[in-house]
Amino acid sequence: MRFFNRRIHKAVSELDTVEISEQDGVRYLHLGNDTVQSAMRIATPNSLELTYTQAMLGFLLLAPTPPKRALLVGLGGGSLVKFLHHQFTNTQLTVAEINAKVITAAHQFFQVPQSSDRLEIVLADATEFIINQTEYDCILLDGFDSGCQVSSLATESFYSDCKNALTSEGVLSVNFWASDPKFDIYRRRLADVFDQQIIYLPVEKRGNIIAFAFSSPLRFQTLRTLQQRALQLSTQLGLPYTDFLEAMRQHPDNAKLIP
Repeated sequence: MRFFNRRIHKAVSELDTVEISEQDGVRYLHLGNDTVQSAMRIATPNSLELTYTQAMLGFLLLAPTPPKRALLVGLGGGSLVKFLHHQFTNTQLTVAEINAKVITAAHQFFQVPQSSDRLEIVLADATEFIINQTEYDCILLDGFDSGCQVSSLATESFYSDCKNALTSEGVLSVNFWASDPKFDIYRRRLADVFDQQIIYLPVEKRGNIIAFAFSSPLRFQTLRTLQQRALQLSTQLGLPYTDFLEAMRQHPDNAKLIP
């Protein structure tokens, strides 16, 4: 999705120029060009407007319990952190964002709450920040700049640091761009670090594909159990978990892990 309708903000940064636009009641974040990085429907600021952000929470279908501690790498317009903050009131949230202009824009234009006892937004390079972190139930990695996936957030070393920061039943949720020339390289690195315990959720043809990397071997669940869980989550969160389950089942790389 690439367009501007009405530009309402521009901030020049050493990293990326941060711009905000609006169209048809939706506000968009752009970094360095007109590619949409984040979106918020102004009438429902805590909902997830973009399909890929919804899919990044598909891991909840396979997780044993809701996360108690979550780390988000990359703030963007704050869609995921707002949704989690609103829906999971017992979850401690930490966000690592490298661009101060993005943090300012998220607060000013996307209704991202200020840091509190449940939310900490840290100005940091995630490759450095992750080294000292431990005991996260989930890490949500959405590391893109103006051009493509940030290469420093797709190294074997960084994936390994993420795994070390997870609990024994934790999960790393990674947003990939399937047409990225390095996509196969990145996903092989991820699979090697996480001992092949990866579930893929395609979002759209040759578009985003979400990878869920589990720190421990997945527990077997029957199809009926997963279907019931999908219906429960769909009702609770208003997200299409039955569709997520079917997309996971159809992906050929999931055959050994999804019934």
